[in-house]
Amino acid sequence: MSTQAIAAVASDLVAGLLGAGFNGAVRLPGEPEYDEQRRSVIPSVDSRPLVIAEAYGRTDVQAAVRTAREYGVPIAVQATGHGTRVPADGGILVKTTQMTGVLIDPERRIAKVAPGARWGAVLDAARQFGLAPLSGSHRDVGVTGYTLGGGVGWLARKYGFAADSVIRAEVVTADGRAVTASAEQHPDLFWAIRGGTGNFGIVTSLEFRLYPVREVHAGIVYYGIDRAAEILRRYRDWTAAIPNELSTAVVLTRVPGTEQRAVAIKVLYAGPADLAEHLLKPLFEVAGPRLAGELTTIEYADAAMGGTPARHLDFLDTLTDEVIDGVTELEDATVEIRHWGGAMAHPGPGAGPIGHREAPYSLIIDREVAIPTSGRTFVNFLGDPGRAETAYGAAELQRLREVKRAYDPTNFFHLNANIKP
Repeated sequence: MSTQAIAAVASDLVAGLLGAGFNGAVRLPGEPEYDEQRRSVIPSVDSRPLVIAEAYGRTDVQAAVRTAREYGVPIAVQATGHGTRVPADGGILVKTTQMTGVLIDPERRIAKVAPGARWGAVLDAARQFGLAPLSGSHRDVGVTGYTLGGGVGWLARKYGFAADSVIRAEVVTADGRAVTASAEQHPDLFWAIRGGTGNFGIVTSLEFRLYPVREVHAGIVYYGIDRAAEILRRYRDWTAAIPNELSTAVVLTRVPGTEQRAVAIKVLYAGPADLAEHLLKPLFEVAGPRLAGELTTIEYADAAMGGTPARHLDFLDTLTDEVIDGVTELEDATVEIRHWGGAMAHPGPGAGPIGHREAPYSLIIDREVAIPTSGRTFVNFLGDPGRAETAYGAAELQRLREVKRAYDPTNFFHLNANIKP
C-alpha cells in the first residue's frame, strides 16, 4: 500500500472513531507522541498502527472496537506495554494508559481498577488499610494484563495467582458490547479471562480481593558461585517442607554493580523475622559466607523483588542432578529457579485456566539455550506468542476454544497470545 493510500485509510479510521463517539486523543504516524505511544517495553516489538486511539473511558474502547470492525482492520490494546509481544500493524492500537483509576473498599477487602492502572498505585492505595494485592515483581507493571495472564507474585504461594482473586470484570466484547463477567453473569467468560489473557475482549474494569498483609521479611542475599550446585541440591530438599507463607527463588547472577558471579537467594516471608530466619537456616548454612545483601522487615508495598527476563522458560517437576549440573555450567547467563506450589497448586472451585499449576518449580534463563524442556509455558512469561497453547492443559485449551467461539468466533482479537476459536 502506498503512503498516500495508507494516509487515506488512516483518515477514514479517524473519521470513523469520531463518528462512533470516541472522545480521546488520536495519534497518526508522523505526529507528536505517535512513536512514544506505540512503543512496547519489549524492544523487538516495533508496532506501526495506522491510528493510536487513547481511550479515556469504556465508551471510547467500545467506539474503537466498533470502528475497527466496521473498517475491517485489526485492533490491539496496550496499557504499559509490558505484555505487548505482537506488533499492532495496519490497524488501531487502543491505549488505556490514561484510564488509571484505583478504588479500595477496605471493609470488603476489594480493589477496583481501571485498565491503565499500575501495581504501584494499587500497592500505595491498599497499604493505608494494611492490605495487599497479589502484585508482581515491579511496581510499573500494568495490573490488568498481568492478572489476565494468571499473575504470579511473591504472595502467590500463600494466596494463589492474581487471576484466582478476581471477582468481577467489565469486558468490551468483539461486537462492541460491554458486559459484566462474574460467577453469576457470563460465567463462561469469567472463567476464560482469569488466565486466558485478552483473547475474549478488552477489560475496562477489574475487581479483585486484597489480603491482610502489611509487613514482610524480605530481600535478596548473595553467596559465592562455587556453592551453586550445593545450594540447589539443598534447595530441592528444603522446599519440600516449607510453609506457604515463604516464597523463594535461587538465581545464578552477578553481585549488583560488579562482574562477580554469585548465587542470589530471593526471599519473601509473610510473617515475623525470627521465624523466617529459623526456616531459612538450613538453606543458608550450606551457602557459605555472604557476599552482599540482607533481609529486612519492610512494608509489602516496598518489597522490590525484581525478575529475570524469560527468554527460556520451563516448568520442572523436580530439580534433578542433571538440571542442576546443566544450569550451573551456564557461565554467561542469568538463571532463576523459583519455587511455586502452595495455594497456586490448590485453587478453589471454579478457578480459571492457568495451566501447569502442579509444577513445583519454574526455570527461567535470560537467553535462549539448547537444553531439553518439558514444553510447558506460562502466558505472562511467554516470549513467543505463537506458543500460547502450550500454557494450558488439553481440557483447558478445549474449553478456552469453546468460549472463544462464543464471544469472538472470527478471532477479531488476535494480536495477542492467541487462542484460535
